[in-house]
Amino acid sequence: MPPLRAGGEENLILLAGRHEFPFSFQLPQEPLVTSFTGKYGSIQYCVKAVLERPVAPDQSVERELQVISHIDVSSPALLMPVLRSREKMVGCWLFTSGPVSLSAKIERKGYCNGEAIPIYAEIENCSSRLVVPKAAIFQTQTYLASGKTKTFRQMVANVRGNHIASGSTDTWNGKTLKIPPVTPSILDCCIIRVEYTLAVYIHIPGAKKLMIEMPLVIGTIPCTGFSSRNSSVTSQFSMDMSWLALTMPEHPEAPPNYADVVSEEECCRHVPAYPQPIDCEEQLSCPMFAYIQEFRFQPPPLYSEIDPHPTDVEEIQPVSFTL
Repeated sequence: MPPLRAGGEENLILLAGRHEFPFSFQLPQEPLVTSFTGKYGSIQYCVKAVLERPVAPDQSVERELQVISHIDVSSPALLMPVLRSREKMVGCWLFTSGPVSLSAKIERKGYCNGEAIPIYAEIENCSSRLVVPKAAIFQTQTYLASGKTKTFRQMVANVRGNHIASGSTDTWNGKTLKIPPVTPSILDCCIIRVEYTLAVYIHIPGAKKLMIEMPLVIGTIPCTGFSSRNSSVTSQFSMDMSWLALTMPEHPEAPPNYADVVSEEECCRHVPAYPQPIDCEEQLSCPMFAYIQEFRFQPPPLYSEIDPHPTDVEEIQPVSFTL
């Protein structure tokens, strides 16, 4: 950028003392790469102020300036789901112990710092070994200079699942992995690239791990719309609750009359018409359970069916008591 002079003057004489000059400048219109400091290189921007003196050497000071190139994860290319699957035969030659299969899916390709990535995976262990599913986010730094390429790869976040025994399966229904504060993806620089991948892999003792890698783009502008996960959960809920409409009748039937269920002969057999008087002295001498049996088969009070559309309503008369 062309230098700016204080106050717009070509020759400005400053007297002894402290002087301050506010200034501003417009960044170039072409896209600028996000500031980045990596293993073998960096992308830096700085503001440099120079004090020119005709007799003495010039004085200068620099301050670093952070530049961020925004990436909107709501773009259609970053809202597409990613699905991968793979299978591995554990063992070699004639000493194979069975296959291990893995399939994984994420709802979209673009995420921002601080977001949690829901991971959907299915693992089937048909081998004779105890395996462990894991997931991790990897950052890959690629440096290009003088026709040579140098790469540095590091893990920035990871999560672990439960052990899976031989002949068993496991399912991840949205197991979350949170993105830590990292540099956004740098994809449009000709000398330095910063890319991210989500790896879902299975640790197999005594064999190479079974790994699936899905590309990720770490952006700066979060997704504002409803995610596909919300819509899928809503549709699943409505589908699971649809069986209620099939089992519940529109107009429930009234309960049956007790006289229709218990016959008069059975009622008379268990309940005497007139209770016999009980002697108090005899009552104290007999065991208590002898009187419990008497009330065991007493029926509840009779009730009749209620008309859902009553036509006549009886008026309740007040009752008075004289003491």
